[in-house]
Amino acid sequence: MTEEHAALRAAVRGLLAEYPARRTIEGDGGFDTALWHRLGKEIGVAGLMVPPEYGGAGATLHESIIVLEELGRALTPAPMLGALLGTQALLASGNEQACARWLPPICAGDLIVAVTWDGVLIDASIADILLVISGDRLYAVDPAAVSLRTTDSLDLTRQLSEITLTGISEMSEIGPVEPLHDLACVALSAEQVGTAARALELTVEYAKNRVQFGRPIGAFQALQHRMAESHVRVEAARSACWTAADALVTGSPDADRLAAVAKVWCSETVRAVTAEMVQVHGGIAITWEHDAHLYLRRAWSSARLFGSPQHHLDHLADALLR
Repeated sequence: MTEEHAALRAAVRGLLAEYPARRTIEGDGGFDTALWHRLGKEIGVAGLMVPPEYGGAGATLHESIIVLEELGRALTPAPMLGALLGTQALLASGNEQACARWLPPICAGDLIVAVTWDGVLIDASIADILLVISGDRLYAVDPAAVSLRTTDSLDLTRQLSEITLTGISEMSEIGPVEPLHDLACVALSAEQVGTAARALELTVEYAKNRVQFGRPIGAFQALQHRMAESHVRVEAARSACWTAADALVTGSPDADRLAAVAKVWCSETVRAVTAEMVQVHGGIAITWEHDAHLYLRRAWSSARLFGSPQHHLDHLADALLR
């Protein structure tokens, strides 16, 4: 990791520390406008991959991965996935007028965008604009013109909505668009790495301080082995995520398969590590006051986004057996 990457991680982590996820979901329905504005204006997270002429930083997916890891670590309710996918969809369309109109306010954190290609959206209830991918075409839709239903989600830190486009005439075609599924999987994998890493940190910290039978429970070899296994899982997940990100950045022909591998491994890792978190913490982990259940909820919910692990395993098997 470069010094610039370390500085970016420190800046994002420091800002997120001022906005605990629990306070946000209990006080403002799962979204903090002030936080998103600060992330946009002070750090520019929404426009990291956007060229400077549109108000972005002109960086690569690597920088966005760092931000997504930190957001996943803190379980921050922020529309970063929509911003990342939305900006890349607009840029891929080649529509300069649409880019000039929407990219600057998205980069500044003043315009929230949600993207869909299968009828389910993340953070659509707070979006100012919906980008709809239908086939190989990209459309812009006013949220007020569609039927939008916020669904009950296992994850209290992420809002999901269902959208009905049947009969909608107010869809402005923007242009052609390349598939975003691989990018979505890698971005979500980065979030999952951050969630798993933080869950492990909290588990290790608890094991060092919780005394049972006259000694910290972390001194017992059985728990040491379990936490060591979790550590290996997290580091392997991080490697899978960054390898897939490198493939996307370089345009590798294996990018789709590596993205699927990252989604499978990171999904399974975050579920295993958060389950271990609950087991080690014991009874306190299943109380509302403790954050363990929030990490477990995020783990199981995110594993289903953009295709379940089994879906991607089937995709990999088909690709290998051709």
